[in-house]
Amino acid sequence: MTLKVTPTRLPEVLVIEPRVFGDERGFFMESYNQAAFEQATGLALKFVQDNHSRSAHGVLRGLHYQIRQPQGKLVRVTSGKVFDVAVDMRRSSPRLGQWAGAELSADNKRQLWVPPGFAHGFVVLSDSADFLYKTTDYYAPEFERALAWNDSRVAIQWPLGELKQAPALSGKDAAAPHWAGAEFFD
Repeated sequence: MTLKVTPTRLPEVLVIEPRVFGDERGFFMESYNQAAFEQATGLALKFVQDNHSRSAHGVLRGLHYQIRQPQGKLVRVTSGKVFDVAVDMRRSSPRLGQWAGAELSADNKRQLWVPPGFAHGFVVLSDSADFLYKTTDYYAPEFERALAWNDSRVAIQWPLGELKQAPALSGKDAAAPHWAGAEFFD
């Protein structure tokens, strides 16, 4: 299996494109192959949990991270289209507070690797989207933190022009702290 791996503007955040075999009947691809992933990325990871969410058009989830038991996430979309974002939350990083984004869709079949130490979020650009992701650690709600999606210091360029209204947020995401109140990784 050959994977195309492209670093984003944050070199640890990777866009991964699996090899897709398609014809008039449909397509086939390996969505994950540990040996191929390790060979293409140089990352030897152990994934412990798979998650699946479905969201309607305009839903914005994030920016989430776990301050303890940090999760690396390998994310993809199996139905619909999202704009996916990672923000460096590592105090020791020269890229602290910088972000990278990529469009993920059922059509382009891209995946995004979001390492531990990064906040993560996405906005749904299609009528709905099924979002699947593998994590390197278990969900631990007591350690979950959030950063405001619209923080002016981070200044993510969300493609909000594609939405029919303001993004739909959970109560938790609407109350997420801005940069001055955020917790960081050492």
